[in-house]
Amino acid sequence: MDTISRENNSMLPVGGIVVGVIGLLLGGIALLQIQTVKKTLTEHQLKVDLVDGIKSQAEAAAATADKADKNVTGLRGETVKAFNDVGEAIGQIRGSIAKIEDGLKKPAPVVETKGGKKGGGPVVAGPGEYVVKAGDTGVKIAKANGVSLSDLQAVNPGVNWTKLAAGNKVKLPAKK
Repeated sequence: MDTISRENNSMLPVGGIVVGVIGLLLGGIALLQIQTVKKTLTEHQLKVDLVDGIKSQAEAAAATADKADKNVTGLRGETVKAFNDVGEAIGQIRGSIAKIEDGLKKPAPVVETKGGKKGGGPVVAGPGEYVVKAGDTGVKIAKANGVSLSDLQAVNPGVNWTKLAAGNKVKLPAKK
């Protein structure tokens, strides 16, 4: 063996140098690749951090949306209750108005005092009204006020014209 190593011993150092240079080149390329990977990894980490931040914001927005949904549901219920309450109040007001209107359609009652006398003072006619006097009839009232009997009867649907009593009020129609 001694002879083989003596004959080729000039090439061995050159081969070692060539292998060393190739090793250095591969090491340099690997170092460049590692730096590129490190840079890419840093960029990806920034993106991951950004996505994590967006995820946190989305979770907070979802929690806020859930809270707002609960608030809207509560407000919807309160609004329905308020509308029902308002509707009920309007119904009561309509009933009261109907009673008032019915009361206005009826002639005013004559009040009798202890001695059987009527009134507590003379009956006074308001605008568009006439106070019945003893002996008045529908025809006399209509002629005296310049209106037709049919118009007089039309604006006083609840009056019994055959039994007019002194002191009762009747409405007068508008003159044409």
